[in-house]
Amino acid sequence: MGNSTAIRLIEPTDAAPIAAHRVRDLEAFRRWEPAQPAGFFTPEGQVERIDRLLAGHRTGGVWPGVVLADDQVIGQITVGGILPQPHLRRGSVGYWITGLAQGQGHAGRAVGLALRVMTDELGLHRAEASTHLENLPSQRVLRRNGFSPYGVAHSSILFDGSWRDGLLWERILGE
Repeated sequence: MGNSTAIRLIEPTDAAPIAAHRVRDLEAFRRWEPAQPAGFFTPEGQVERIDRLLAGHRTGGVWPGVVLADDQVIGQITVGGILPQPHLRRGSVGYWITGLAQGQGHAGRAVGLALRVMTDELGLHRAEASTHLENLPSQRVLRRNGFSPYGVAHSSILFDGSWRDGLLWERILGE
């Protein structure tokens, strides 16, 4: 994988490479993500998920993207929970990079590009994110992109049979 990083809106044709990455990275991601049904890891399951994401995009609630290195899909970045009302204007960033491309700066560059989308295209004022308390690599990505931790969401995600805490992050855009 090269060092160039780009993001773009997800497309149904991204389903096969996403499914292949998710199958290959299943064990590595198990510690960071909730369990998924078997269909999630198939191209057909990804097409269904992408269709739902694009439907959410059409209604303005989500900006679902893929991360590219040298025009190859290496992960996803999504701005979800978009609240475009003039008195709120915020969204939450989530992302993953395939193990084949980790440690090369793609996550940090993708988050930076997503922040530009949030500001320039979506007109948002505030970016939010959350990480597992133990996910230090993701926390470094957020810090490098100007995020600051602001709290702990207690028992916020059901993961591996128990409720886990998450570290909450924020960044004011345009500053």
